[in-house]
Amino acid sequence: MFAIIMEDVYLLLGSNLGDRGRFLQRAIAEVTEKIAKVEKVSSVFETAPWGKNDEPAYLNQAVFFKSLKTAKEILRITQEIELHLGRQREEKWGSRTIDIDILFYGDQIIEEPELIIPHLHFHNRRFAVEPMLEMAPDLVHPRLKKTVRVLSEELTDNLSVEKI
Repeated sequence: MFAIIMEDVYLLLGSNLGDRGRFLQRAIAEVTEKIAKVEKVSSVFETAPWGKNDEPAYLNQAVFFKSLKTAKEILRITQEIELHLGRQREEKWGSRTIDIDILFYGDQIIEEPELIIPHLHFHNRRFAVEPMLEMAPDLVHPRLKKTVRVLSEELTDNLSVEKI
C-alpha cells in the first residue's frame, strides 16, 4: 500500500505595481483554486525593493498550504498565475504585478536548472524572512539546518520591512 504524502508548502508573494494588495489577494485566491486551499497567511509587509533600489516599494506576504502536487507542478501553476495576473518578465528584479516564489517544499532540497528549493536567497532577504518568522519561526531550513528564527537573527540585510 502506498502512503499519500501531503507536503508542507510555503510561498512568498510580492507585488509593487498597481493595486498591490489586490494582486496579493487574487494570487491567494488562484493558489487556492488551482493548487490547494491556503491554510495560513502572514501579515502583509511593505518592503524596500531588493536588487534594484530604484523600483517602487513592494507588498510581500507568505502563505502556507499542504499539497499532493510536486514542486515542479506548483512552479508551473504559479508561473501561469503570474502571467494571468499580468506579470511580465522584462528584467531581473524588475517591477511586477505579482511574483510568486516557492520558499520551502517540505524538507526537500531540489536543485534543478529551473527550480531551486529552498529558495536560493531566502536566508539573505529580510522581506522573505520576516513573513516566515511570523508564520513558522521554528521551521528548519533543510539546507542550512537553522530555524527561521535563527536565520532572522543572523540577517545582515537592513532594507526596510514594515508590517502594515
